Amino acid sequence: MEETVGLLWHRLITRAAGGHFPKAAVRLKEVEKVAGVFFRALGGDPGLRVAAATADTHGARRSLLQRIAGADERIARGRMDLSTLRLPPEIDALPERALNRDLYLWLAALAAGHADQNSAADAALPALPATAFDSEATRELRDNQRATLHALRRWPGIETRYRRLVDAILRQRPDPARLPPAEAERERLLRQALQTPGSVAALPPLPPKAKAAQPVLLWLSGFRDAPRPGSAGAGSGAENAEAGNSKPGRDTSRQAHRVEREDNAPEKHGMIIPFRAESLLSVAEFIKVKRSTDDEPDDNAADAAANMEHLTLNRDGERVASKVRFDLDLPSAAEDDVVLGEGIPLPEWDYRKDLLREDHVRLNELAPSPHDPRAAPSALPEHLRRTARRLHRQFAALTPGRRWLKAQSDGSELDIDAVVRATTDRASGHHPSDQLYLSLEKRERDLACLALADLSLSTDAWVSSEARVIDVIRDALLLFGEALLATGDRFALCGFSSVKRSNVRFHRLKDFAQRFDDRARGRIMAIKPGYYTRLGAAIRHATGLLEKETAARRILLILSDGKPNDLDLYDGRYGIEDTRVAIVEARGRGIVPFCVTIDREGASYLPHLFGPAGFAVIRQPDELPARLPMFYAQLTR
Repeated sequence: MEETVGLLWHRLITRAAGGHFPKAAVRLKEVEKVAGVFFRALGGDPGLRVAAATADTHGARRSLLQRIAGADERIARGRMDLSTLRLPPEIDALPERALNRDLYLWLAALAAGHADQNSAADAALPALPATAFDSEATRELRDNQRATLHALRRWPGIETRYRRLVDAILRQRPDPARLPPAEAERERLLRQALQTPGSVAALPPLPPKAKAAQPVLLWLSGFRDAPRPGSAGAGSGAENAEAGNSKPGRDTSRQAHRVEREDNAPEKHGMIIPFRAESLLSVAEFIKVKRSTDDEPDDNAADAAANMEHLTLNRDGERVASKVRFDLDLPSAAEDDVVLGEGIPLPEWDYRKDLLREDHVRLNELAPSPHDPRAAPSALPEHLRRTARRLHRQFAALTPGRRWLKAQSDGSELDIDAVVRATTDRASGHHPSDQLYLSLEKRERDLACLALADLSLSTDAWVSSEARVIDVIRDALLLFGEALLATGDRFALCGFSSVKRSNVRFHRLKDFAQRFDDRARGRIMAIKPGYYTRLGAAIRHATGLLEKETAARRILLILSDGKPNDLDLYDGRYGIEDTRVAIVEARGRGIVPFCVTIDREGASYLPHLFGPAGFAVIRQPDELPARLPMFYAQLTR
């Protein structure tokens, strides 16, 4: 009974406090893709991802009902930093759903306007002089006015939407006539800045007991940390931990948190309590709790974290069981694959310094260990033979045969159509063509393809009750080889993983000059989950192998199950930008890269890497073996 009454009271007082329109609410999940496309279409940094913003305490004046209800103490505002465009997880501040959706799109346009301020048109914007003594609110005021002016002048079609949003926002903001003088002056200046961007140079300082102004929902914070195209540090800075550790199915509109790291707290000893009474309060400040990484997650943990403004992380330097097991799983030199040669130095792109680091990575080519029984020559597994026969018949149709070439200058028979056209041209006074023959010729497919498989540790995950990701990749490589046997195309099969930049492991399963026989199948059957995914180095080496082929078309087919990552800095945007540069280099050398991934979130970053038509996402991993050859058939038509 008490819970029911409390819930009814909470709903009543929250509704009475006002300021929100739940029926008109729009969630970030609904507009995330549209806002991302809109942001990049306006020239926004394609490397930035769209994610949820944190809810922060604003310290502005609240009404009596809001204080009683405990509402609106925190607010999620749009923010753009070095790697992410963060938008509110939900917007319900305006009475119409269309207005709330337009607010999302305006924030995306404002972010693009800031990123595009290096253009020649930016010189015409009014100067807002800045000083070292400006407050954070004044700097935010200037940056947003300048970005707003730039966006409205660069894309005048969005001005109508902006004016409609300003009118709706001003109706929700506090009336200056009801505020103390100092707060009223700041509110009038903020209203003026919204209605006439560029007209306000600074905000007056607040008296000691005055409240801050209500946050402006039409503005973004964090412009000082955001990237600008053309700068050496564009997109640089501290990496976001969440950016490089996305999981399949993750809801990007969930509540985000600000995180701080705290050193170990000293142990509290019970014997001190009788001698220092104040310890009674401090003994519960920090309690060290060790949780096994194998424990099932607590279902209530997410609910508890949702009510916290800050999350504190602590690293005590002690190893947990999973890390110990990882070290024990590292194979000895006697059991590991055989290293071929002394290693190959490769460059790597550092987007933070806008610099290609020469010889920064060392790649080691590997061959299966002769002591590994799994690498013994092997026939095609029984469960793949039926699919292999079907693919063989389908791909046999791609094999070129003899066909008639029309309108040739020489041939074995006359081309009737060409003769009729020549006669018509001669009768009408035009000069007739002399290409009047049919020629029977055989055209060969001039193709070379290298299939590069990601063999990282994540491939050890189970996709069903019967198979892991590595099993799916193994079957895909086997069927791919069987399908290409029917076409006669030259192809190679390789795999890779990495342990930091000094050890990129590159497995040559089948070279271009080798036959796809039982020995090659045995090497494929022997592949196992490796370590991490330094994709840029693997692409560069695969490009070098393909470049040696003389085929007219050279295709690099990449099989992946997630983002590029490694133990060192190769995570988040660093790995993505290096991979993108490696792909650009491959295209410059005449290679056609194409990625097939089972990462459900691949659509969020693969367009930046491969372009809109350079990748395919497979939702059901067990479909990869049958669909991989079909992607190749589409690429080679």
